[in-house]
Amino acid sequence: MTAVTWHGPETTHPARAASRRSMDAVSRGAKEEWLALFAEDGVVEDPIGVSMFDPTGDGHRGRAAIAAFWDKAIAGVERFQFDIRDSFAAGDEVANVGTITAFLPGGSRVDTEGVFVYRVDAAGLIVSMRAFWETERAMATLRQA
Repeated sequence: MTAVTWHGPETTHPARAASRRSMDAVSRGAKEEWLALFAEDGVVEDPIGVSMFDPTGDGHRGRAAIAAFWDKAIAGVERFQFDIRDSFAAGDEVANVGTITAFLPGGSRVDTEGVFVYRVDAAGLIVSMRAFWETERAMATLRQA
């Protein structure tokens, strides 16, 4: 099964391209490659606001904090499946609509429905990745794979 299923437009847009590179790196467990996609002062808010990954709700700012987010939220997942149903690019941003499935140790999985927004700088580096999803809705999908 392909790790990233893309149903959005195929048009080239810097933020869309960066978002696709990000999903690809996550799906392959390529932490350093993923971190290199971010501007030095980039921020990750996944999900936006206070969460189990971000107790202050301020986001993960800078590559060191983004690396710590990887270790906390991504590293423990056996594999990810991205199913992007649509993608809307405007200005220096893109909003992808879809589902991220996390396959967890022990054979369970969680489907996270959301809108995933990326903003890039002039060099195409991600300055902001904001994920709109609801913890309760995602956890309600927890099941054995």
